[in-house]
Amino acid sequence: MSSIILHHYPLSTYAEKVRLALGLKRLAYQEVITPIAMPKPDLLPLTGGYRRAPVLQVGADVWCDTQLILRKLEQWHPEPSLFPHGCQGEAQALCWWIERYAFMPALGFVANVNEGLFPADFVAERKKFGFIIGKEDVGPLFGRYVQQLAAHLGWLAGMLADGRPYLLGSEVSAADLGAYPTLWFLNRNGGDEARRMLPLDRLQGWYERVTELGHGSPSEINGAAALDVARDAEPAATDLPADGDPSGLKAGTAVTVTPDDTGRDPVAGTLVAADDQEVVIRHQDPRVGQVHLHFPRAGYDVAA
Repeated sequence: MSSIILHHYPLSTYAEKVRLALGLKRLAYQEVITPIAMPKPDLLPLTGGYRRAPVLQVGADVWCDTQLILRKLEQWHPEPSLFPHGCQGEAQALCWWIERYAFMPALGFVANVNEGLFPADFVAERKKFGFIIGKEDVGPLFGRYVQQLAAHLGWLAGMLADGRPYLLGSEVSAADLGAYPTLWFLNRNGGDEARRMLPLDRLQGWYERVTELGHGSPSEINGAAALDVARDAEPAATDLPADGDPSGLKAGTAVTVTPDDTGRDPVAGTLVAADDQEVVIRHQDPRVGQVHLHFPRAGYDVAA
């Protein structure tokens, strides 16, 4: 297998989830630090216009969204496992909950108490993208954010109340990696208000244990070099069925793949293969030639 290339930026909570997975598995990888806001000239030719971070590249294959990225890392490097004792279903469900319902209140909380954290161009772009982080927008909702965060963080603390070291038991799992970044974001950027108003202290021991996983062994390359890697490679064969799409879409169909929550910019390509968890499309770009883009099914709409 070619080298793993992680396209990300340091502030991204979703990238932190992947960085921790690479740390757990003690992997060496290359990283491209992509801009936090558009334009992203060294990312979009690779992703067909998909602008979110992180994405994971191996040769001319690109995996989008952390739920799929973690599953692929587990497939390539099974030990130490992200899903010990067969906990994949529980771990992915927990990640879905906290990423969808706890992160947005955390983002709003931080935008209230740390007004200078986000550059103006980022605030404007994210508003069009579906994220509300301008002070004038989040200010009236601050009380709601505190209430929601206290409830969700209380649920996490309740999972640990029996003394278990990690959310699903005695071993770290993808559930911990999915829950951790929201607290990481609050701890780093929420200031004294986060520590005073939220039950972070109840999660401190668990938080420190997950922090110790680290980020593996990255070496930085520039975006142009990553595009050259894709240009000089061919997409790998997939083990997914050509006509495995549960809605009946067939290989060779022109399709779009669109996030169903925010940033609903469709990515266009030709369906290569699919099952109920993953879809692979072929995309062509003058800079990189032919690439295969991999998306999870949950959270994305695939349409002819």
